Amino acid sequence: MFKPLLACMGTMLFASVPYPQNFRGWTHVKSALITSAHPAFQAEGGIHHIYANPKATEGYASGQFSDGSVIVYELVETHEKDGVIAEGSRRRVDVMVKDATRFQATGGWGFERFMADSQTAALAPGAAAKSCYECHTRAQDHGLVFSRIR
Repeated sequence: MFKPLLACMGTMLFASVPYPQNFRGWTHVKSALITSAHPAFQAEGGIHHIYANPKATEGYASGQFSDGSVIVYELVETHEKDGVIAEGSRRRVDVMVKDATRFQATGGWGFERFMADSQTAALAPGAAAKSCYECHTRAQDHGLVFSRIR
């Protein structure tokens, strides 16, 4: 079920996309490393891991993702010691959930961002949907999904 974001004068606000429990057990789509040489390092630096639930895994072949598809982008810090780059703390988890009825205004996808180890949404309700969707429209040819399964 959906986790409450906050209580305000007796009203509960809910994340439109819940935190994905146990996503590290899903299909690992790919990983990438953004180093300090990249212009987006300040915001995006670290190791990017992408995971897909079984429905989303099926969608990667055709670029057509059915309702119930969930894709998780996990960004973790990195630390280098003696030539070895290792994972550090989690920076954030971004989540896409396909539901063509609930998320008509954003191409059938709901978006949310969870900072660090939080399991409650970090952005104001709707903020992730707007900013994420605007960027993901550049991936129209693959169902609004940037990643390709390796």
